[in-house]
Amino acid sequence: MTPRTLRLNSKKMKTTINLILILLISLNSFSKEKIYSCEKWQVIDLEFEAKIKSDNPFAIQFGAELISESGKTMNIPGFYNDNNIWVIRFCPPDEGNWTFKTYSSESKLTGLTGTISVSANTKPDEHGPIVISKTDKQKFEYADGTPYFLLAFELDWLFALDVENKNGIPRTEEIVGEIAKNGFNQVVMNVYAYDAMWGDHENLKPEHNFAKPKVFPYAGTNENPDYSTLNVDFFKHLDRVMKELNEQEVISHLMIYVWNKKVKWPEPESVADNLYFDYVVKRYQAFPNLIWDISKEALAYGRDDMNYITRRIDRLRKMDGHGRLLSVHDYAYCRAFPGKVDFISIQNWNANIYNVMKDVVERHKNQPIFNIEHGGYERTMPYSTFDGAYNDAAACLDRNYKCIFAGSYSTYYWQNTSWYEVVYNPSALPDEQQPKFNWYKNLTQLFTDYDFRNYQPANASHAYCLYNNKDTYMFYLTRDMIALNGMVPGVKNKIVKIKWFNPFTGNYIDGERTFNGVWIGVDKPKEVNSPFCVAILEVQN
Repeated sequence: MTPRTLRLNSKKMKTTINLILILLISLNSFSKEKIYSCEKWQVIDLEFEAKIKSDNPFAIQFGAELISESGKTMNIPGFYNDNNIWVIRFCPPDEGNWTFKTYSSESKLTGLTGTISVSANTKPDEHGPIVISKTDKQKFEYADGTPYFLLAFELDWLFALDVENKNGIPRTEEIVGEIAKNGFNQVVMNVYAYDAMWGDHENLKPEHNFAKPKVFPYAGTNENPDYSTLNVDFFKHLDRVMKELNEQEVISHLMIYVWNKKVKWPEPESVADNLYFDYVVKRYQAFPNLIWDISKEALAYGRDDMNYITRRIDRLRKMDGHGRLLSVHDYAYCRAFPGKVDFISIQNWNANIYNVMKDVVERHKNQPIFNIEHGGYERTMPYSTFDGAYNDAAACLDRNYKCIFAGSYSTYYWQNTSWYEVVYNPSALPDEQQPKFNWYKNLTQLFTDYDFRNYQPANASHAYCLYNNKDTYMFYLTRDMIALNGMVPGVKNKIVKIKWFNPFTGNYIDGERTFNGVWIGVDKPKEVNSPFCVAILEVQN
């Protein structure tokens, strides 16, 4: 072998060794699993970058199977987030290590693996998603068993407040903060809404008028839509809104559709319709502060029928690996198909609201009942947005109490935040124009002090009654009742502690009586100067 041959062979060997080293390094980098960490009930985005040639990346099948240490399996669909980024959004319900493996119709997104190390939740006010109570199927609670007394606030246009602000969401933060500090723990909101035909548009301040937003969930605009693709920037902004609600411990009652807000939706069950619907379900199901609602007033405008709503529900259930609660803003549907929803939603303005709601509660004994719109729309401005049947602040509060004492949950509407006008800074208004949010803070406090899960409606001839089937009666004395008078079993020769609750101030006034018979006769104290009030009787052993 000549020296020249040796030099050639040596050069070839060196090249071969370098190629082997490069291959080993590459194999090692591909085989190395990513390790993520988060807390229980925290939303985590698993991001993957992949350049894929596709006319419609939103239609590409992509998801992951996640398995916990205990063997729990969750199948979570992923979504396209623009710029070649694909996301699996996950909210772990259990601590420990979760492993995942992706699947896809595209090879570049198939078989990607990793581990998520889930530690204990350290956020003191985070209790997990809303579930049906284990002790009473007509009540709600958090996943960890903490009580959840639903008191909702309608805010359809919440998505629009800061949609054009790339640097922050100050308006959203302000109104959500106002809601949260006043006891409201759920926002009824649309993914998207455009305009409404009612109300005094002329007198709105421009900074509070969010009708006809420039954004649209699809490409193009609401006036000139392009249904072939989605506007990811719109959904990135909605992420910010959902995160702020979650941070403030406010549930998003998210209505996927709305038919009467002049949105140019595509044809039902078309490719474009499914594109939007599926994307919403994939992108938002992980948020623990989420309740699904297929559509506001789902059957009220003749666009679709019950079969369409049923197919939408089935489609959502199949995709929602997190299993969030679901309802439909339409009692006709909920009554016809109670087994398709987790709780019953009803919109009822009846003057005799207590008896109507009590009948509904008795009809659906194994599901929570939610009057999502009871006809009361508090008005504080010198102009009307939508008056409905009641606009006086006290009358609106009274209807909420009647719904609750019937055993159901309720919603509050302030005209100046419920629809296209959103006064996101109500504290800056003159005193006479500020809504009575504090009255609802008092309402929430009452049913925090007396856990609503423990109480059911009881028949009483003299006042609306809730009873814990043990030792405590709560009576709602309606407008201008001056005394609590009537038969109350179980108080004969008993010492009864009486608390009077003023809904306007939130104050309790204590008292104590001994009753010789079953007849209760107690005058309303002068200190309780609200037109209606609550009397709480605690029977002593």
